[in-house]
Amino acid sequence: MRRVAAPLEDVWSVASDPYRLPRWWPRTERVEAVSERGWTSILASPRGRAVRADYTVIESTSPTLRRWSLDVAGSPFEKLFVADETELRLQAADTGTEVALTQRQRPRGWARFGVIVLRRAAKRTLDDALAGLATVVE
Repeated sequence: MRRVAAPLEDVWSVASDPYRLPRWWPRTERVEAVSERGWTSILASPRGRAVRADYTVIESTSPTLRRWSLDVAGSPFEKLFVADETELRLQAADTGTEVALTQRQRPRGWARFGVIVLRRAAKRTLDDALAGLATVVE
């Protein structure tokens, strides 16, 4: 969770727009095929290759909640995860907006034995996303 010094509506405007993800979500180079139901992010892998990740919006309640899931089936992430879901919650605060990002991942196969590594990587991604969002809106 992080408090950002920006009004709730400004944070929602950035955080709920997939086209703005490259400005604040880690490793996102660009976004394609945006619709109300989802989008495709082109991510930079740690080795510098582009990886496509399709996302589906599960729930969106303006201006406080957005949940989306990675479309795992048929993706490069299929060997790692059964499911991967991210949630963004916003709440107005006296000096800005409280922003909470959570991620729920269900590892598949051998990845189940690396839960600690996966959690650490997810935490780093979420922390970087929160910092990036704060930089954009403040």
